[in-house]
Amino acid sequence: MSNDRIMKVLLAPHVSEKTTRVADQSNQVVFRVLPDANKLEIRKAVELLFDVKVTSVRVANMKGKLKRFSNSIGRRKDWKKAYVTLAEGQDIDFMGGDSA
Repeated sequence: MSNDRIMKVLLAPHVSEKTTRVADQSNQVVFRVLPDANKLEIRKAVELLFDVKVTSVRVANMKGKLKRFSNSIGRRKDWKKAYVTLAEGQDIDFMGGDSA
């Protein structure tokens, strides 16, 4: 696994009501990741980029939604998300503000 590959695995944090609830209750963070990424690559990427300790990673393949555009039917792309559980006391702050 090259360092270049690890840096490209995480695409973006996935923010929704459900992921906010999961973050508060279970100390988890949810990311959109590359469709061919595996758990080990995701773990190394999060630990490298955010300098935190990861205890577990769960992945889910999300099917793209069917959408209607005028008279034709289209489909959004399939994507993958990763639920990353952080060690006790660890946290990732995406806003970058002071916690004072």
